[in-house]
Amino acid sequence: MTVPFRIMLIAAAIFTFFFIISNIRKSKLRISDALYWFGFSTLLILLAVFPQIAFFFGELFGIISTVNLVFLVIIALLILRVFTLTLRLSVLDQKLEELAQEMALKNAEKDIGK
Repeated sequence: MTVPFRIMLIAAAIFTFFFIISNIRKSKLRISDALYWFGFSTLLILLAVFPQIAFFFGELFGIISTVNLVFLVIIALLILRVFTLTLRLSVLDQKLEELAQEMALKNAEKDIGK
């Protein structure tokens, strides 16, 4: 891994930390969701500060360029996050639909009672 790439990883991780903290203070982000991003940023810092980790896993998995391994890890973690958010969104959609149906039935009962 080149030094400029390592510096970029560290800068991105530090920016992410401050961005997360700012959004928590503004009550835009729940702490449970922020934990994922703190872990993600910590991983970026670890890979930047200790490139031997990327070299080890790159050799282990047969990936020639360690930068490709870093990108692969980042993409995999983001895909995992999108999947978990999709699951949560599906549950919320289901609850919203049930709530709307329940409210429609209650309103219909009120109209019939008049």
